[in-house]
Amino acid sequence: MTDFSLLIGGKLVPGDATMEVINPATETVLTTCPRGSAAQMDQAVAAAKAAYPAWAARPITERREMLMKLADALESQQDEFARLLTQEQGKPLAEATAEIIYSTVFIRQLAAQDLPVKVIEDSATTRIEQHRMPLGVVGAIIPWNFPVLIICFKIPCALLAGNTVVIKPAPTTPLTALKLGELAAGIFPAGVVNIVTDMNDLGGQLTTHPDVAKVSFTGSTETGRKVMASAANTLKRLTLELGGNDAAIVLPGADPETVAPGIFGGAFMNAGQVCLAIKRAYVHDSIYDDVVERLAKLANDAVVGDGLQQGTTIGPLQNKMQYEKVKGFLDDARKDGRIVAGGQPVDGAGYFITPTIVADIDDNSRLVAEEQFGPILPVVRYTDPEDALTRANASPWGLGGSVWGDRDTARGIALRMESGTAWVNKHLDFGPHAPFGGAKQSGIGVEFAEEGLHEFTQIHVVNEAV
Repeated sequence: MTDFSLLIGGKLVPGDATMEVINPATETVLTTCPRGSAAQMDQAVAAAKAAYPAWAARPITERREMLMKLADALESQQDEFARLLTQEQGKPLAEATAEIIYSTVFIRQLAAQDLPVKVIEDSATTRIEQHRMPLGVVGAIIPWNFPVLIICFKIPCALLAGNTVVIKPAPTTPLTALKLGELAAGIFPAGVVNIVTDMNDLGGQLTTHPDVAKVSFTGSTETGRKVMASAANTLKRLTLELGGNDAAIVLPGADPETVAPGIFGGAFMNAGQVCLAIKRAYVHDSIYDDVVERLAKLANDAVVGDGLQQGTTIGPLQNKMQYEKVKGFLDDARKDGRIVAGGQPVDGAGYFITPTIVADIDDNSRLVAEEQFGPILPVVRYTDPEDALTRANASPWGLGGSVWGDRDTARGIALRMESGTAWVNKHLDFGPHAPFGGAKQSGIGVEFAEEGLHEFTQIHVVNEAV
């Protein structure tokens, strides 16, 4: 296994301590890597602050060019990154490869954007211009489910806008982030990109640091509340992409043969460890049994195993804490519903749980009311589509949702879903060109597209007498 280093002030440096990284498919130590200290986090913020004026002064074309070089460098090592990602995160190699491919796409498309000056008034007496200026140092806190992709849609917008960044990867998936730091060290000026690992003990230091102007956080709603509270004293700008409990509503008349694979894919990608995954399905009584039967067959046909093994379609849960949490949801499934597929951890090493379909369950179960973030799908029977929409909207979360069936009818319901994204006859279709954000307790702010770029800027109005 390659040696790994922190990136601070343009230098690849050891941590003040080390930590073990566990392969979730084997529960064995994959490798050790550097663990940053509080002093090193301060050094990283100081380096980013020192690099900021010169970086912000660079023409946007030069900042864009360096981001494109990062995408090229990542693409050139696609296979190596994908294999490492599978080993530390657990997802099947095909999904890991797709994550690296999408990461390069996100960098390139987001970096291709511009920040033109907007002329508000140009009259005989007054010229008013709206400029978008960088904020300063951005702290980016990355979760463990997509540890490469999420970095690769935060830093293009932050850097293109003229900010510098300090990245804190998740402690259970730090390796691909540190490897990305090796690429960044050879492309960007010293201090523009910094990467410091921790054992979940430095996040508060980053979010409260007086020299950090903005925090971009992806993670659970519970942790997002803590981030928001810790940023309050310095009134930092925030982007929070938080948890979801996405509902899929299957309308009467929908084709079960088409719907079931779409629902299954939207629920079980990355072993269900996707913020936008389908977490609960509401299926009309007229096709309920047919859809449940087809979902059960898809679950039984899935190949659960080490992501490096050919043919694996569902890997392990990423870490022991999440594994234990999901096992608790299995207990709820047995108590509150009827398990028609799966329902058991896999014997032996690794954090494996068979994909599980739960029928005959209602909204009162914790499995339906909360985000399980694992390979379990509760399927709820309903008779009135308006009632299904009301129940879907009753959640405190509102990240995404989907409606399946007649396009016009489904669109009418999708327009009334209380979610940042609502799909019709598909799920998990997103890209750098479409804004992405959550309603209610699923987040604050927007990522991707022009709106996501603007989140890393401050409006600056210049009002001249002429």
